[in-house]
Amino acid sequence: MASHKERLNRGYFPFLIPGLTLLVLVIGLPFVMSVWTSFTKWTGVGPQKFIGFDNYIKAFGDTTFWASFTNNLLMIFAVTVVPAILGLALAVFLFDYLSRRFRPGVTAALKAGIYLPQILPVAIAGIVWGWILDPNFGVFNAILQAVGLGSWAHDWLGSQDTALVTVMGIMVWFQLGYPLVIFLAALQRVDPQVLEAAALDGANWGQRFRLVASL
Repeated sequence: MASHKERLNRGYFPFLIPGLTLLVLVIGLPFVMSVWTSFTKWTGVGPQKFIGFDNYIKAFGDTTFWASFTNNLLMIFAVTVVPAILGLALAVFLFDYLSRRFRPGVTAALKAGIYLPQILPVAIAGIVWGWILDPNFGVFNAILQAVGLGSWAHDWLGSQDTALVTVMGIMVWFQLGYPLVIFLAALQRVDPQVLEAAALDGANWGQRFRLVASL
């Protein structure tokens, strides 16, 4: 006979069915279909013709594919790793420096300003950055000319040398607010008395962050 705990655990399973169903339909099924399509020759309409690994052999020998693959890896790095590192650094700066020297409203205002891009629609952010980086009347080139760096002004999004780096910078700006809020919320849960006691015991900034704030 099943115990009371086992009966309770079985009672939770029906609530997982809607989420699992959506996961299979929205992610699992399209993934399987994409894998199958990669082994076929198909123009998007009509029947699919199975050709085995021919698509992969062609792609692996294509320099354009590897350039696109490298660019996608760089974009993933810009969207995930860089915002997390910068978000942690900014959170520590706001928590350990600004909050000790200024009123709480200053920290809250800066946090809200950095988080603002997260609530902007992507289309609107793209249009605004397009205006800022416009090679003819963009604000960014105007600032460079105003500070004596007019030789740097050019088409940032249209140049092959700077387009990827510019888009990566925009994505970092767009994604920075979320990790900042998460890390700052975690740091604010640390008891200030514990940090003060660690400082009185001779712990430096790195030791307080590594041994106290990271717990």
